[in-house]
Amino acid sequence: MKDQVKELKVLDLKNNTNIFDGELQFIIPLYQRAYAWEDKQLVQLLEDVNDIEEGEKYYIGSLIVSNTGEKLEVIDGQQRLTSLYLLLNCLGINTKHSLSFACRKKSNYTLEHIHEVINETDGDLEGEMLQDNIKTGIKILKENIGREDFDKNKFIEKLSRVILYQIEVPENTDMNRYFEIMNTRGEQLEQHDILKAKLMDYLGDNAEMEKEMFSIIWDACSDMDGYVQMHFISKNNVVRKELFGDSWNDIPIDTLRNYSMRIIPQLGKKQNSQAHKISEIIDQDFKTEEEEGYNENDERVRFESIISFPYFLLHALKVFIWKKEITHQNLNKKIIDDLLDDKKLITSFNNVIENGIQKGQPIKNDRKKFVRDFTICLLQTRVLFDEYIIKREYANNSNDGEWSLKTLYVSGQGSQKKPYFKNSTFTRVGEWDKTNRNRCKTNIMLESALRVSYTSPKVMHWITSLLSWLTEVCLNKDGKINEHIAAYSEIIEQEAIDEVKNFFKIDNCLNLGVNTPHIILNYLDYLIWERDKNSDRKYEDFTFEFRNSVEHWYPQNPSKGTFDEWDQVDRFGNLCLLQRNINSQFSNIAPEAKKSNYKPQIEKGSLKLRVMAERTSTQQNWKDFECAELEEEMVELLKSKITEQE
Repeated sequence: MKDQVKELKVLDLKNNTNIFDGELQFIIPLYQRAYAWEDKQLVQLLEDVNDIEEGEKYYIGSLIVSNTGEKLEVIDGQQRLTSLYLLLNCLGINTKHSLSFACRKKSNYTLEHIHEVINETDGDLEGEMLQDNIKTGIKILKENIGREDFDKNKFIEKLSRVILYQIEVPENTDMNRYFEIMNTRGEQLEQHDILKAKLMDYLGDNAEMEKEMFSIIWDACSDMDGYVQMHFISKNNVVRKELFGDSWNDIPIDTLRNYSMRIIPQLGKKQNSQAHKISEIIDQDFKTEEEEGYNENDERVRFESIISFPYFLLHALKVFIWKKEITHQNLNKKIIDDLLDDKKLITSFNNVIENGIQKGQPIKNDRKKFVRDFTICLLQTRVLFDEYIIKREYANNSNDGEWSLKTLYVSGQGSQKKPYFKNSTFTRVGEWDKTNRNRCKTNIMLESALRVSYTSPKVMHWITSLLSWLTEVCLNKDGKINEHIAAYSEIIEQEAIDEVKNFFKIDNCLNLGVNTPHIILNYLDYLIWERDKNSDRKYEDFTFEFRNSVEHWYPQNPSKGTFDEWDQVDRFGNLCLLQRNINSQFSNIAPEAKKSNYKPQIEKGSLKLRVMAERTSTQQNWKDFECAELEEEMVELLKSKITEQE
């Protein structure tokens, strides 16, 4: 078996070789899906490499192959392998043509002509033969590699420390059957599973009830979709009532020890388990205990979180550090990294426990207390997250979700209680429901603007900031929660305003072109919406979506011979955010042609795009004065928010 597992260096700088310089060719079999990585996965790949620390090796994962003696048939890992092939070539590192797809002519044609695609000298190629997803992957990589803050040389050095495990399956393996099993197997043990075991162990051998209570809370919080209260399933809703009160939406404030002493004896041995006997399941009257929730329109709803559990744990840990005023024992060091990195989940917790100081005492001297306190903080933070951080809401099994800020409520009495969801409350005592609807909509718009601007969960620091503020407001004892929470929009908006302040400190900030921060353009869309929302219900249909491509309204590269290039094409007034597929449709045509030919796309696009289309008469007028006028207006709109605070 040892010979069947190899360490492959993605890039060997010393020998000037790379993973694709081997004797055998990698073949992607037909039963594998086509290349499909997009922004999220490719940006994550670049960030993972950039985050490698000095002297570290980074194991990027496994590549499972079948060695036929003539080729390596890739059974698992083809998306990662193809992305590495594209990445190396985008970095200017030559590779052999040692990667191909079985029976996929477009994919192979694109890889064979990858240098022309990268260098945009593909005008003589057969355009219909180029595979769109591979072209998109190249475009995404080029955009990120080309950013001013991207250090190419340093990145290449870090890439040389990336290792891929190549695992060969035994001879005579049924590949189709193996592939089927691999894609239906259970998930491997993850860092948060290991962390759970470590923290439980800190509670000690004589804390069985506390361990069980810890496990119940941890498992409920680990399911990030839906509302945490709904993940506590027990007979007669014992756990929900004890933790969240009769209304199921109180914030838990007791200790882990007290909760375990009150709740665990009521559950009885293993009664809290969600498992069922086979004899129960095959009964014709069998029903699971999972309960459905409904919104105020009596529509069945489900909710989807914007982050996964490992990232939520990191946010909760940062809230805990802030709340408990924990510092590093070496005052010159940070107790936790600024970057949220799920791959360093266990390392982050270990660092806090081993090096943290709370009220002058080392945390490692009483690990049990840390676990007890953090468990309650985890649950409190999750309740606040569910109520005040946006989710995607899906009604009546629809696949078309919308941004949502809802709170869980219950109707009925006793064992007949049923959950329903309505807008979270942002009003002071005595204010009207209409006021709350307006504030809730404003908060949804602001949070969704932040969400689509920071697509990587590693940089969603705004969530930590909001959760820390909410913790202070909702757990204080001044009795003025409604007064504080009514101003929540100001707290959210400050996250964007701070970025605007930083933007205007950048030299030549109004001529950054595609390097213009997405948050600036998204926040500008919010300000346009806020300004115009009451004028004939204008822009009522607008929502923030993942418009991940910066588009030039007057194109960078006008279609050959049709009209002139413009030396001010990168100016702020000429930019907006677009969905990538629309960007490719816009191509290199003139502004008035875009306005005329793409009305449906514009009407559903960003608000700055809509305004640019409204203001455009001809391409010459756009260049001469329309763009400058719009830019001045938009810049003033942004700067007005800074002025309000001065």
